[in-house]
Amino acid sequence: MLSLVVSLVLTRLDYGSATLAGLPAHLTDRLQSVMNAAARLIFLSRKYDHVTPLLHELHWLRMRQRTEYKLAALVYRCLHGLAPPYLASDLQRVVDLDDRRRLHSSLTDALNVPSTRLSTVGNCAFPVAAARVWNSLPATVTSSPSLLTFERRLKTELFARSYPDC
Repeated sequence: MLSLVVSLVLTRLDYGSATLAGLPAHLTDRLQSVMNAAARLIFLSRKYDHVTPLLHELHWLRMRQRTEYKLAALVYRCLHGLAPPYLASDLQRVVDLDDRRRLHSSLTDALNVPSTRLSTVGNCAFPVAAARVWNSLPATVTSSPSLLTFERRLKTELFARSYPDC
């Protein structure tokens, strides 16, 4: 049952999930409810049973963290030459900007968050959303030596954010 749900439901939720960054909570909540229903189906639990322990046991990230995972992995690929150049050209490290070299953030791996005119549409743009997600990660994650190590550390970090009480 688990492999069937993962292959049919989670792959559909993950498809293009990096484009969901910056969406209002009421839209991502609808996707989260689909994931919750999938977890209940796997465990054959009732509709009104609490779903957090089920998601935790399945080791599934919540929708918001799944989106952050996809974006952060894409940023890592961009910064290490593993992504298409048109995506990588949209991201700028703070250390590479002349007017910000003296800031404390230039000592980190932080990315410049471009300013936007429209907060509703502009915050969903890849350079803005990706930079915000990347900058929210601790240095132990962003300074990973390989993609595999980065993805493991990232999943651990985002899992802790998804389930802080567990």
